Amino acid sequence: MTRNVAVLMGGWSAEREVSLVSGAAVAHALGDAGMTVTSIDVQRDMGALLTRLYPRPDTVFNALHGRFGEDGCVQGLLDILDIPYTHSGLLASALAMDKPMAKRLFAEVGIPVAQHRIVTRDEILSGDVMARPYVIKPLNEGSSVGVHIVLEGANEPLFNDTGWPFGDHVMVEKFIAGQELTVAVMGNRALAVTEIKTGREFYDYDAKYVDGGSHHVIPAEIAPEVADEVQRLAILAHQTLGCRGVSRADFRYDGKTPYLLEINTQPGMTPTSLVPEQALYAGISFPELVTWMVDNAECDA
Repeated sequence: MTRNVAVLMGGWSAEREVSLVSGAAVAHALGDAGMTVTSIDVQRDMGALLTRLYPRPDTVFNALHGRFGEDGCVQGLLDILDIPYTHSGLLASALAMDKPMAKRLFAEVGIPVAQHRIVTRDEILSGDVMARPYVIKPLNEGSSVGVHIVLEGANEPLFNDTGWPFGDHVMVEKFIAGQELTVAVMGNRALAVTEIKTGREFYDYDAKYVDGGSHHVIPAEIAPEVADEVQRLAILAHQTLGCRGVSRADFRYDGKTPYLLEINTQPGMTPTSLVPEQALYAGISFPELVTWMVDNAECDA
C-alpha cells in the first residue's frame, strides 16, 4: 500500500534555508521509494499547517531545523494530532535543544562535557567571565548559529551591529582544542566516526553548508579504542535524552578525552550533511535511510 508522507520544512528559525534544502532532498528520495509525498513549507500560521495536514498523512517526516521544529513544539502538535513523525519525541527534542539542561544530564551519566557558565549578555560585554579561550553560544540554537570563540589577545567586538538576537542569557563554555568528531546514531546503532577538518576557527555555519567549507574524513583518523569510546558515548547520549530515530552527537577530542559538545535530534539531510554520508559509509543509501526513518516514525504515548 502506498504511504502518504508529509515533509515539514522551512520554518522561520535561523536555519530556514538549510531546512528547505534538507526537506527537498528527503521529499525527492521518498518519492523515488514509491511514497506519495506532500512538501509543506511551515510558516507561523498554525491554522494553515493544520489545513495542509488534512487529509491526514500516514507519517510526517520532520525536516525542520532550529526553534519550533526541533525543540519539541511541532512534536507536541503532532502528538495531539496522533500523526507518527520521524526523529525524537517532545521531551527528548526539548532537552537536546536546551544546551545547559542536556549537559547536566550528560554529566550525570558520566559523559565528559566542557566546563560552562550561564551569564547575561551584559556580563559578557563587561569583560571576560572565564579564562580564555572560551566559546559563546546561544542557549537553544543549532547549526553553530551565533557561536563565537574568544581567543587569547582577541579584541574584536563580541557581537556585530545587529546585536544578539538569541535572548538575554548566554552560555560561556571552555574551548576544547583538538579534533572535531561526530557520530550518527540510527536506532541504537552508531554508524561511524567522522573527523571534520576546516580552515576556519571551528565548524561554523558556513563550514557546514558552504561547498569547500569543510572536509570530512571517514573513518576518523583516531585509534580504534578512541573510536569505540566515542561511539559508545554517542549511543549513551542518545539513550540518556530518550532520543529515537536518528541523532548526531558532536565531540571535541583533545588527545585524551572526547568531550560531548551537543546532540542534534534533527541532523541535516542536505547534500553535504554528515548523517547521509555516514549512512552511505555503513552501506545504507539515502533512500534507504529516509525510508527507515519513515518506517520507524512514532508519536509520544
